[in-house]
Amino acid sequence: MAHVPQIKIPATYMRGGTSKGVFFRLDDLPEAAQQPGPARDALLLRVIGSPDPYQKQIDGMGGATSSTSKTVILSKSESPDHDVDYLFGQVSIDKPFVDWSGNCGNLSAAVGPFAISNDLVDPERIPENGIATVRIWQANIGKTIVSRVPITNGEVQETGDFELDGVTFPAAEVAVEFMDPADGEGAMFPTGNLVDELEVPGVGTLEATMINAGIPTVFVNAGVIGYSGTELQEAINGDTRALTMFESIRAHAAVRMGLIREVSEAAERQHTPKVAFVAPPADYVASSGKSIKASDIDLVVRALSMGKLHHAMMGTAAVAIATAAAVPGTLVNLAAGGGERNSVHFGHPSGTLRVGAEASQSNGQWTATKAVMSRSARVLMEGWVRVPSDSF
Repeated sequence: MAHVPQIKIPATYMRGGTSKGVFFRLDDLPEAAQQPGPARDALLLRVIGSPDPYQKQIDGMGGATSSTSKTVILSKSESPDHDVDYLFGQVSIDKPFVDWSGNCGNLSAAVGPFAISNDLVDPERIPENGIATVRIWQANIGKTIVSRVPITNGEVQETGDFELDGVTFPAAEVAVEFMDPADGEGAMFPTGNLVDELEVPGVGTLEATMINAGIPTVFVNAGVIGYSGTELQEAINGDTRALTMFESIRAHAAVRMGLIREVSEAAERQHTPKVAFVAPPADYVASSGKSIKASDIDLVVRALSMGKLHHAMMGTAAVAIATAAAVPGTLVNLAAGGGERNSVHFGHPSGTLRVGAEASQSNGQWTATKAVMSRSARVLMEGWVRVPSDSF
């Protein structure tokens, strides 16, 4: 019996924020996978270990959660205004597809460090000591991200004392600025309204704020759907009825936002939009056992990613939260107490996060200038990833 050999592909396994994924240089991919298409998708599915009906990704690099089933492809940018082009692929765990419809805000924090360490940034732009500014073109959504990476003795500094809720160990702080974060070319509020009446069969008519900022996101009030906004993963991820409800809300919002034409198409677009629920600040105990006080936060937010409640907060959803909070009258803004603001400090399942955002109104249209947050990133392993040669 003939057996196909495995091939090995240069790769780096990195944590960025509260996510981790497999990073590739575009030129290091097999030739068939250097262009978008079925070969690339098949390769990345096999690297991560999907589709896996057991939902464990044992035979791949994935960690069987939305936060750990991720891939990144980077290349030196041909644009004089950018250093690196960044393409993100969210790999489905149990289905055979890679979702290219949005960005990963957490892994965005790892792009700058990877780009510097892999010679994708002009050496003249990297100080011997200090902060290197890496200009990133986010190819999924056509936006600019600016990453500020600490440099020590000419190399990326990865260790430090910056603590990020949802990440066990401290590391070096990486500031990430999402410029003009409205996702895509359309309006920041695609329906034209700050709050809509969203009809969801089997659930009811819900007030919803639907926004394109960071990543398309639909926000609903926690109390209306029977939650407090202080829930942890186990309260929702084992509840089939709840997960079905959230998916229905997400699918119907996707139609209203113009992301899909029919509700049935949502199954093939799992990465976007996100669905989140908000509530005024409240005391709760985070998943780490840390006590979160209502007096220390502006509101509580819980968000679902790839059909499950996220263990912390997606970086792109954090951008959506901060941007929506900066616009008086949205559900996020009202949960935070209303009024004008340029930053928001919210509670999530793993702790808290502060994000800055700037939004302004002109001719009746809201626009966002930028959103800023601090994350951290670290190389976990580097070398080669191996896959059977007939995988793609």
